[in-house]
Amino acid sequence: MRIPLSDPVVSATAAATDLPRALPHGNRLLYDRFGRVARDLRVSLTDRCNLRCTYCMPEEGLTWLAKESTLNDDEIQRLLRIAITRLGIRQVRFTGGEPLLRKSLAQIIRTTKELMTDENVPPRIAMTTNGVGLANHAASLAKAGLDRVNISLDTIDPQRYHQLTRRDRLHHVIDAIDASVQAGLTPVKINAVIMPGLNEQDIVPLAEFCLQREVQLRFIEQMPLGPHEAWDRSTMISARDIIQRLSESFVLSPAVEKRGSAPAALWDVHHRDRDLAGKIGIIASVSQSFCADCDRTRLTADGAVRNCLFTRSETSLRDILRDGGSDEDIMLAWATAMWHKKPGHGIDDPHFLQPQRPMSAIGG
Repeated sequence: MRIPLSDPVVSATAAATDLPRALPHGNRLLYDRFGRVARDLRVSLTDRCNLRCTYCMPEEGLTWLAKESTLNDDEIQRLLRIAITRLGIRQVRFTGGEPLLRKSLAQIIRTTKELMTDENVPPRIAMTTNGVGLANHAASLAKAGLDRVNISLDTIDPQRYHQLTRRDRLHHVIDAIDASVQAGLTPVKINAVIMPGLNEQDIVPLAEFCLQREVQLRFIEQMPLGPHEAWDRSTMISARDIIQRLSESFVLSPAVEKRGSAPAALWDVHHRDRDLAGKIGIIASVSQSFCADCDRTRLTADGAVRNCLFTRSETSLRDILRDGGSDEDIMLAWATAMWHKKPGHGIDDPHFLQPQRPMSAIGG
């Protein structure tokens, strides 16, 4: 199958004389118009989740994608093969919803690890998870080829954890952190979203908890990706607020290593009163955006390419797959979608609109 040139996206591509040229052997890099190259692929394996975090979804959950609309294992593996062996992807992160709910997760990881990138090495494979159930699978996923994990944890207070997630699973998450360290899924990174009036008081306790376990904490500014009433730019806890709160208990200095395309700015921290030291990251997606260095492309559970977490447009690769499209058709559609990536997410634009999809349906 060939995509007809009457398609508006493809017509725009054909008109762009500076569209990235094909590489040797029919390969192509995922350039955009601003010189960025996507090397990091985020793959959502499901939109379903076993928590109900207040900033992500309502208590009753969401209307999940129908099973027949989501990618099956063969479709996921074909798209991963194309991305890694022909489009220059070097790192894959599996996300959800909650990726541990995908029964074939270990097999997908194993098959992905067998591929070779343009550097003639296997791709680096990471996973973002809420940690519920991970303790029982950390060792087997590491054996399958998983390199490291990011585990979401917004508080270590059991009562607040229940309030935030509407589930009593904190002990399972702590077990998951310890099991991930033991399995060698390092560096284990802990993602904490800080929200006004909910968990500001957890900034220092989270830092102490993570430094004690020698895992890397990453504070994340809350982004407009959940229920519309759950985010207010004027009251958001910013990176500056987080640094100020940390400074009450720690001496902070910017880490020496270059940030590159990584979303987190790293800080060296030393506790003022205890023998605790290490690194803490802060992801200031809203107040100090890093869009100019973004190297990510995203694939939703139903097979749509998204060139930005906040975009309101996407391109369905699933439909091309199921219509009998060739690898070249998929490559062209993917490269075209990335070519039209905007220079930034535009959160500070007065006309900014949240994505139609909630975070659980986009993938982290």
